[in-house]
Amino acid sequence: MAMLMMNQNNLTTTSQVKTSQVTYQNETSTSKAVKVVQDAVVSVINYQKNSAGSSLASLFGGIEATDERLDDESDLQVYGEGSGVIYKKDGKYAYLVTNNHVINGAEKIEILLADGTKVAGKLIGSDTYSDLAVVRISSEKVKNVAEFADSSALTVGETAIAIGSPLGSEYANSVTQGIVSSLSRTVTSTDENGQTISTNAIQTDAAINPGNSGGALVNIQGQVIGINSSKIATSRLNANLSVEGMGFAIPSNDVVEIIKQLEDNGSVNRPALGISMVNLNQLSTTAISQLKIPNEVTSGIVVAAVQTDMPSNGKLEKYDVITEIDGQEVNDTSDLQSLLYKHKIGDDMTISFYRGTKKMTETIKLTKSTQDLSRQ
Repeated sequence: MAMLMMNQNNLTTTSQVKTSQVTYQNETSTSKAVKVVQDAVVSVINYQKNSAGSSLASLFGGIEATDERLDDESDLQVYGEGSGVIYKKDGKYAYLVTNNHVINGAEKIEILLADGTKVAGKLIGSDTYSDLAVVRISSEKVKNVAEFADSSALTVGETAIAIGSPLGSEYANSVTQGIVSSLSRTVTSTDENGQTISTNAIQTDAAINPGNSGGALVNIQGQVIGINSSKIATSRLNANLSVEGMGFAIPSNDVVEIIKQLEDNGSVNRPALGISMVNLNQLSTTAISQLKIPNEVTSGIVVAAVQTDMPSNGKLEKYDVITEIDGQEVNDTSDLQSLLYKHKIGDDMTISFYRGTKKMTETIKLTKSTQDLSRQ
């Protein structure tokens, strides 16, 4: 590019803007890690019926819905988008994991591969409590599958790289980098049946946005350490206070355990106690004093309600404070669910709790499953 310049004698001279011809190795440990797994990260598109009705059948009265020219899916529109991770290729099929909330209610699922190819997805199984789902696709276009790391070996401060589709497939395969901020965080949410769900999560400051859900959180080796699931955008105490750098991912060890059950059975059958609960440390000092428990009891689970015809009925009562399960300390709802879900239907489970100042122990037979909760 030529530029005109005036010299001291007011003479116009021409100079050239130079572009450096120096080449260098522009590869980092992060870019190497991304290269390992990037082709296994996909966009997941959830289609549902358009309630407003924008199909040909609704726009033109002369064409009936039964017309052979109309596709059965003509009323479907994009309801939401998220991310997914292909973890297995088996013959003519490949399998990917995503979040349950990404595909919840989907009447059609499409997968956008890293190379831009779209393929049909079939839901194999989903689980509300872990917020995980498995989708099957054709393996024909699948070039790479991800490898899971051992999340129990993670250390706070190590590199964490998030890969996914923030704000949807328009920004597919976006990469952000941060660190593992904390381990074993309890993330509480509510499912479609109104049940409180507490999950164990990795906290990271790698930027996670809507659409990243179901995508990969990877280590510096390009191994998946977690499946991105949520973020905190505002303070629980002050909705006007925005929060940055607080994203959460489901640990890879939990993911591996759940997806195997989803592949085999389509669901995860877990035992249920049949109680509503709240963390003791979330109560005010006034509320805690009304429980009349010993002063040294500072953590545990407060029973808010007991459902009839469930295993806890007749064993636990409202305002009991659970402190141990099978001899192991219970500090919060995540601890309780983790210990409970290690059991199978039909097992006996020992619960220690305070009823006022009195410490009690009960053995409860786990005869009901989480599926029974929705029927209460």
